[in-house]
Amino acid sequence: MNRRRVTVAAAAVGVVAGAAGLGVLALPAGAGPAPVLPDVSAESLVESVLTAKPAAFGGAVEVRNDLGIPALAGLPQLSDGESKLRMWTDGEGRVRVQLPAGDAERTFVDDGRTGWLWNSADQVVTKLPHGSAGQPKIDLDQDRDGQLPPDPVSLSREVVAKVKEFSDVTVDGTARVAGRSTYELVLTPKPTERTVLREVRVAVDAELRVPLRVAVLTNGTNNPAVQVGFTDLTVGPQDAALFSFTPPPGAKVAEAAVQKPSDEEKALAEGVLAEAAPQVHGEGWDVVLTAKTPAGALRVPAGQEGSGDRPGRGERDDVDVQGLLKQLGKQVSGPWGSGTLITTKVGGVLLADDGRVAFGPVPEQVLTEAIAKVK
Repeated sequence: MNRRRVTVAAAAVGVVAGAAGLGVLALPAGAGPAPVLPDVSAESLVESVLTAKPAAFGGAVEVRNDLGIPALAGLPQLSDGESKLRMWTDGEGRVRVQLPAGDAERTFVDDGRTGWLWNSADQVVTKLPHGSAGQPKIDLDQDRDGQLPPDPVSLSREVVAKVKEFSDVTVDGTARVAGRSTYELVLTPKPTERTVLREVRVAVDAELRVPLRVAVLTNGTNNPAVQVGFTDLTVGPQDAALFSFTPPPGAKVAEAAVQKPSDEEKALAEGVLAEAAPQVHGEGWDVVLTAKTPAGALRVPAGQEGSGDRPGRGERDDVDVQGLLKQLGKQVSGPWGSGTLITTKVGGVLLADDGRVAFGPVPEQVLTEAIAKVK
């Protein structure tokens, strides 16, 4: 497979996905009346979110996107929709995740010594280092760049840590999530924050004090823009057999290896490091990330096809990244220059024609102020 194409396409996906800013997990509350629970302070719940140790659990997870982005063939994972998976952990580092994919299934198992990535569609098992579930990226689908979905505990911790100092924090009653009683922790942007987001709601388990739901709401709607969470949850020791893996008969087993980059890839990487090092503007809710892509990085020339490991896919692999991004937005201009503005329910991406990029959970004016600082 052409790794340069993959790198550029993944970067484009990251540009648009970055518009989600603080877009995180959410989970519809379970049926039934809100439970009656003892009073608890918001500060106590925040501390629980930041310090809770993940427990052993197993459950079904639902992932939903409602960003308002239309489906595009070249960027398949950005459109609105939903998917489901199941995940288990022993609370001590052993993990199992299963993602159905039509008639096939992708499975990741970390048995405490080795990570195993299994794709039933092509009968390939890839061995990975123990702890790979905590790495930034694990490709669970060889047809796209992806990563192992984070659990609600770790994701809630990350979001709350980033915005708590810039928020008014309250407890807004109780709820039932995946059949369990929870407190509703609400973080609302302070009046000085310039953001399109309205609030973050975290449902904290009343007994275990771990997050079971995180929802980001935007102005003008009560429906989460991005949501992931348990539809059912069993807390406690899980079957040890879930955390062992034996390659199926006839499966091809491959070791994950670091490939030596080509001269072209080295040059591209050097250009990215020199020109595209991201800069952070602002803090909290109105943070904006900016960068400058190397000249030509968003244009993949025709003829740079996939290699022999994926025969016959070369023409489909070629992606006109700049053209696809322009389909998602509108043309804008100002003192900062001209380019494409892509807006979603949780923020925006401003891609200047000269390669400058700015994105965050903020209105257009904040993006233009930030991109004007990129030289």
